[in-house]
Amino acid sequence: ASVSEPAQKCCTENIQPFLTSILEELMGPISSGFMEVRSLFDKEVNEIIQDFQKTNDMTRLKENVDQLMTLPFNSVKMEPCYLKVNLLQEFLQDLKNRFKVYHIDFVIQRTQNFMQELMENAVYTFEQLFSPSHQADSAKVATTIEKVKLRVLK
Repeated sequence: ASVSEPAQKCCTENIQPFLTSILEELMGPISSGFMEVRSLFDKEVNEIIQDFQKTNDMTRLKENVDQLMTLPFNSVKMEPCYLKVNLLQEFLQDLKNRFKVYHIDFVIQRTQNFMQELMENAVYTFEQLFSPSHQADSAKVATTIEKVKLRVLK
């Protein structure tokens, strides 16, 4: 009871007025990272479409889709997404000094984990909606891939 009132007053006066601006600042790098995940998925599926349009090879298409499934675990391809979130390091350092925010690396790591999870969900959903083995008409495959990609991105 003796701590509640001073703690509430401290939060109301020293933290609450800054929460909106802090969240806005945090969301910049986070949103940028998630947009990079979206762009990477889009780019990789577009490459699958282009490759299939050139080769019209269903076996190669299956290999490319299988390779797409490994995308969330491909650190080289995912690196640009993760780098966008690393900008939080600089901003959170300022918060650490002003508000005694600790565990900055944990915040960045969790955000990067969520990005990887999002990519895992995207490629899994893509695989579930598009199965090359069920495609009888190869003329419609590229169109189907595009429709599935747009559905996943939605």
